Amino acid sequence: MSLITPDFGLLFWMTLIFGIVFFILAKFGFPVLTDMVRKRQERIEKSLVDAREIEARMATWKVEQAQMLEATRKEQAQMLREATETKARIVSDAKAQAKAEADKLLAEAKARIEAEKESALRDVRKEIALLSVQVAEKVLRNELSDEGSQRAFIDKLVDEASEAQLRS
Repeated sequence: MSLITPDFGLLFWMTLIFGIVFFILAKFGFPVLTDMVRKRQERIEKSLVDAREIEARMATWKVEQAQMLEATRKEQAQMLREATETKARIVSDAKAQAKAEADKLLAEAKARIEAEKESALRDVRKEIALLSVQVAEKVLRNELSDEGSQRAFIDKLVDEASEAQLRS
């Protein structure tokens, strides 16, 4: 009995075993793998859509922020002019009252500016978090760029999936 010229019995058993293994893989292995690939593709597409939406929102927020800052500067300049005109027209008692009012308005303007600054910082932090997720995704893609690491990763996922099926 030689493997170079096998007899009919060996060919029969090899074909039968191959058919059984292929049936088992087709029934249980391939659907799990294709489902995982499909889910991963959907997650990546959703992440890309979310990133585009966030980019668009960030652009509009930057424009709004610039407009708000300009309006705040104009408002602050106008408040200072009004305070100066009032100060010039009123006697010393009215000067003290106008100064207190101007200080109050400046404090409010500063508080508004600080609130806008905090809002902008929160937005930047969100964008940094999203960029970090994207960088992590790209690093993961680079780590899985060769076939050996992909096979190791797929084997690990198949083992985990089969363990999870055995547990449930």
